[in-house]
Amino acid sequence: MIELDGTALTSADIAAAARQTRTVGVTDRARRQVAASHAFAERISAGRPVYGRSTGVGANRNVEIADPAGHAIAMLRSHATAGGGLRSDERVRAMLVVRLNQLAAGGSGAALDVFEGLAAMVAADALPQVREYGSIGTGDLSALATVALTLLGELPNSRGSVLNTRFGAADALPFISSNAGVIGDAALAWSSLDLLARAYPVVAALTFLAIDGNSEAYAPVIEQVTPFAGARTVCRWMRELTGSARPPARIQDPFGIRAVPQAHGPAVDALRGLDEVIGRLANAPAENPVVLADATGSGQIAHHAGFHAAYLGLALDTTMIAVAQSAQLIQARLATLAEPAFTGQAPFLGDGIAGHSGMMVVEYVAASALGDIRASATPAGLNTVVISRGVEEDASFASLAARQAADGAQALRTLLACELVSAVRAIRLRTIWASNPLLARALAVCVGLSAQMADRDLTADIALAAGLLPVLAEVLASD
Repeated sequence: MIELDGTALTSADIAAAARQTRTVGVTDRARRQVAASHAFAERISAGRPVYGRSTGVGANRNVEIADPAGHAIAMLRSHATAGGGLRSDERVRAMLVVRLNQLAAGGSGAALDVFEGLAAMVAADALPQVREYGSIGTGDLSALATVALTLLGELPNSRGSVLNTRFGAADALPFISSNAGVIGDAALAWSSLDLLARAYPVVAALTFLAIDGNSEAYAPVIEQVTPFAGARTVCRWMRELTGSARPPARIQDPFGIRAVPQAHGPAVDALRGLDEVIGRLANAPAENPVVLADATGSGQIAHHAGFHAAYLGLALDTTMIAVAQSAQLIQARLATLAEPAFTGQAPFLGDGIAGHSGMMVVEYVAASALGDIRASATPAGLNTVVISRGVEEDASFASLAARQAADGAQALRTLLACELVSAVRAIRLRTIWASNPLLARALAVCVGLSAQMADRDLTADIALAAGLLPVLAEVLASD
């Protein structure tokens, strides 16, 4: 079980909870932190204006509220406005787990009843129906207001159960003031991309085997030539995968093989950076205003812009730019595999009958996927907007960056699958085998790929190869 207390939730935890491979619980420490924050918020708001408690929100921040209870429910109903299709259960779970952990950090001022209600929703997997549009990277207001109305019992949940969480007059804004949806989406995208980043060198090494590559490109000295953590990691991976290789066919290989550490290393580094940013934000009490109580019952309250998710948006944009750079080499390796000068086989790894297409259209599929990856690498952080009567005159659009990263991960999965199908086909046509134990293990994983070489529809082969990538990613899991 993942125990939530607002301090240690990771990207991997979020993804595991969202995909239901691990369960979630809350600690007594978390409950104490929530209760202390609420008590301090009640006390401090009795003596001074507090945004969202005694005032309106957005451009209404200077409007004094005469009926706090009525205003709270009206705020939730209005802020639940959304558009687009429904988010997947996986994405909704990720958002709920992040929000539960943020509340556990004890900075929202929300009541313990609200915290317990959300914990019960997560435990029962009674999911709200959350639509796509409404976030611009300054708070997932629409999504979380929908969650709140579902907790209140005004909106249905996936279990059809009766939810009746009590929201006090001061609980509405503290509950919805969060980027939990964006953080959850980012964690899921990171999880998918991280897996593919580990499968990538294994697939590249199969192409290396298929063309009798030169392993000098991964020699220990290359770690001095490219002195960056990611490049060094990839260099070691490739050295492990290509050790005991067949004699090289050439003094140096095309960039698709030779530059794997230099092109894929930045993606590994960017993913590590994204993971760190997600973890920091998932454990931060970033509600506006933040209401943090100390052990004496006193504390701090501050109105701020910690909800502006520029760090997350930039980390996502950086990751996708690095992934696009790495992905270009996959297309290059496919071109190498299609060329008889490198494989000694018929053009496009055909079956030997003159004019047959072999893997020709696999390149088209790969190029289409690469186009999507490049589009996903367009920096979302270049966007901005002015809303709420000019009071909120900037936005990070981290929500867009997270969706782009998820889309890019799906495209990368297809692109890698295209290389895997082609590399295994080339190895089989050449009737060679891997003396390297890691590569031998990888080839054993691929035994289910069809050995039929005649021209045919390869759609099913690509789909099967895509399903093998998670297993191939584990070949280097011990590194």
